[in-house]
Amino acid sequence: MNTETIVLAVRLILSLVLIPASIIAIASEEYPHADEPIGSVRQIYDGKLDPQIQINTFRNIDRLFPTRAVPAGDGYLELKHKNMAFSYFSFKADGQTYDLYDYLAIGRVSGLLVLHDGEIAYENYLMGNSDRSRWMSMSVVKSMLAMLVGATIHDGHIQSIDDPLTNYVPRFKETAYDGVTVRQLLQMTSGVSWNETYTDPSSDRRAMLDAQIGQEPGKILDLMAALPRTAAPGSVWNYSTGETQVVSALVREATGIPVADYLSEKIWKPAGMRNDASWWLDSLDGLEIGGSGLSATLRDYARFGLFLLADGISQQGQRVLPVDWVDTASTPKLVNDEIVPYGYMLWPLDDGAYSAIGIFGQFVYVDPNRNIVIAMWSAQPKPEHRSGIDEYIFLAELTKAVQNFYTNPEP
Repeated sequence: MNTETIVLAVRLILSLVLIPASIIAIASEEYPHADEPIGSVRQIYDGKLDPQIQINTFRNIDRLFPTRAVPAGDGYLELKHKNMAFSYFSFKADGQTYDLYDYLAIGRVSGLLVLHDGEIAYENYLMGNSDRSRWMSMSVVKSMLAMLVGATIHDGHIQSIDDPLTNYVPRFKETAYDGVTVRQLLQMTSGVSWNETYTDPSSDRRAMLDAQIGQEPGKILDLMAALPRTAAPGSVWNYSTGETQVVSALVREATGIPVADYLSEKIWKPAGMRNDASWWLDSLDGLEIGGSGLSATLRDYARFGLFLLADGISQQGQRVLPVDWVDTASTPKLVNDEIVPYGYMLWPLDDGAYSAIGIFGQFVYVDPNRNIVIAMWSAQPKPEHRSGIDEYIFLAELTKAVQNFYTNPEP
């Protein structure tokens, strides 16, 4: 029996006797996919899962690690349907013409939801999913975490985005993160060494995964604290999932409450989510995994997009984030005289659009100019670059088609 299997077995045993009710994964109603066979987390990152087992695993990731619930509120934002027709939609990519159904098949899309003016223009579940299914976020949750940092500043838990990390997380004093600011963490310009290659067993990203599998409290933060510095803070952009675990610790220490609880308080309830979500932990009753592991319904991912579109104002009209926080977070940044297409854990795209993005094809895409939000799940076979069609072209052309339909509807 390998180490991962042993850890998972121990987790299941302990969950019956030790885990407080507040962190048990959602169990208020029978989950339609609860009995499906699933793979392991290493198989996910290796891209070595049978297609059906991969689908099962992506909608049951709460079974891979201990989780903490992200409770929804008593009321929720109702999403009404409006008329939409896609029979005419087509677009060009790499010299080829495709339609919606080409993309759904080639991109291995498992759920697609399009909101226009806050109403559902298109909703489709594939691969056995439904509106009750939950699906993994992967790095989409990074964008949620960055919004929580904004909330901590708005609430006064963090005084300034340019404060040093060590003001709030002193364990990083006398490490490569000493002198790194909150802003530099959000922009991933800390200057700390990191290799993000998902499929390389010797990469830092896989070392982080191994530490997560080990379920030893604080082990991932120990890994981050041991990394060397390769550049001055603020001088180089380097995408680092490990950095998001440092940000998770920052939110936890600044607020004094679990990060999932703060997500519930500042986004899940104010944005009108309908269903509880769950979030991976680094150990039993431990710290939330900052870069992955949220599991939620498609409509609630779309509601997060609406929260971004509203610049962090709740459904009750209360401001949750600093003014223009989302606009700043979703625009490119100047790093050492070079424009980097990355904001505060959001990806700026063309024509004012931006997206939260997760590997295997997960998106929360926002187009403020057209008042459109697209939430999309996928089950691409490998962590990166296996969609077959450029997702950004598809999403951009889809938003144009939706806007055109309502501006110039077909007779």
